[in-house]
Amino acid sequence: MTLLEAIIAVPIVAAIAIAFGSPTRPTAMAAAAINLVLILMTFGQYDLTLEGVYQLTGSHPIITVPDLANVANPGAETTLFGLSTGVDGISLVLLLLTGLVTLAAVWVSPAEDQIKGSKRLYYLSSLLISAGALGAFCSTDLFFFFAFHELALIPTFLMIGIFGSGPNRVRVAWKMTIYLGVGSMILLAGLVALFVALGGQSLQFADLQAWADAPAAIASASLENWIFLTLLIGFGILVSLFPFHTWAPEAYATAPTPTAMLHAGVLKKFGLYGLIRIALPMLPNGAAHWQTLLLVLLVGNILYVGYVTMAQKRFDLMLGNSSVMHMGYAFLGIAAMNTIGVQGAVLLMFAHGISIALLFALNGHLRKRFGTLEFDRIGGGLGKLLPSLGLLFGFAIMAAIGLPGFANFSAEVMIFFGGFAGLFAQQSGEGINLGPVQIATMCAIWGVVISAVYGLRAYRNLFMGPLPDSTKGRELVDLTLAEKLPLLLLIVALLVIGFAPGLLIKYLVSSIENISHLAG
Repeated sequence: MTLLEAIIAVPIVAAIAIAFGSPTRPTAMAAAAINLVLILMTFGQYDLTLEGVYQLTGSHPIITVPDLANVANPGAETTLFGLSTGVDGISLVLLLLTGLVTLAAVWVSPAEDQIKGSKRLYYLSSLLISAGALGAFCSTDLFFFFAFHELALIPTFLMIGIFGSGPNRVRVAWKMTIYLGVGSMILLAGLVALFVALGGQSLQFADLQAWADAPAAIASASLENWIFLTLLIGFGILVSLFPFHTWAPEAYATAPTPTAMLHAGVLKKFGLYGLIRIALPMLPNGAAHWQTLLLVLLVGNILYVGYVTMAQKRFDLMLGNSSVMHMGYAFLGIAAMNTIGVQGAVLLMFAHGISIALLFALNGHLRKRFGTLEFDRIGGGLGKLLPSLGLLFGFAIMAAIGLPGFANFSAEVMIFFGGFAGLFAQQSGEGINLGPVQIATMCAIWGVVISAVYGLRAYRNLFMGPLPDSTKGRELVDLTLAEKLPLLLLIVALLVIGFAPGLLIKYLVSSIENISHLAG
């Protein structure tokens, strides 16, 4: 068993052990901690001098077919599909994101006696969501890439429908399931079309990419354009691309805290990862053809959803909408179609995943103490009663709005540089010509102002000002040491990468520069 296969197997084995009677919380905590250690070991074994190849690979062929491309050896075979694993810099960064958020999510989960319903289902579901994300990011086979993501959606539906908050949790769970189910079917159609268009001989990423890089790999430009559009819609629904985003805010507001952390922080990045791993490098002409459409939609994420976020009266719905909004920045980095933009998109996937998980963890602590998340009912002045919660909340808000010193700032700056990269190449005797990417980037910069407005206003409404009457006669307990530790884990990650983004960028450089058809 390779190291990557062990990383995928640990949460699955732990979930099975919990189902058959192993202690729930200790087993889940141990599995999450072991996995984070294993993921850190992959960084130690990753060779930065190797460019453009998957490392730490493992392969278990399931179906093999004759290798028609190997003329020199007529009897040669190639793997049609199989459980193949490997990482490059992109997937390595997302593995670290998954490991950190999984440990924090299990850590903030309630004690067994506080769970209404099956505590075993609660904890094993969280582990299976993590396992699905890990499998998708480690897979180098198109079938298992898709299958692992679908594995993670089942426990997500169960967690929201059974353990979610609010009277509408079943409706919200079904709405999310229908949206994501339709998105998955559209995505599957696009992946099958891509597989057939590239020869239908192998589902391995390396083989597909090699065929895509060949001259006239796809029969017609029209076919490539439509395959890319299908993948964009499929992946876009999973990432909550405007206007296919309405499932996300309600789902995150209703979901139990660890589920919201894992799905918003980790699993939602699957769609962005798929665009970078599959759609952009294998269908470059289709990406260029639909670039303007993607720019229009991502501006909808940033501006329209941003203003919707400002209007929210509940903290959980504000977080859900803000998560959707910030996906627009990641799409902008991809739509820029240059190396610095895509590097910024991957770094933002990491930074946003950590910061939104941190905010949903704090959201859970507020719900636990007040039983509501409406700003008017909680009131202000909580910084005087809950200073530790107020301090950590301040760090989380500052990170989310992109304050310098946090990883989010570094990522957004790279995306903006990527968006304006073509500006200076378009100089002419009449001045600078603004293209669609530059116009979308200017709109995205206004989104930073929107983020600051709703983020700082939320902090002011909850923690500043005089104490409200609603707190009189109530015994409010500040965060305990055990409650602080998982939050500090996430904050430290944001600060370390914020001050030294090169720690992760060095792993991204060769992987993203190797993507064909990206501008330098």
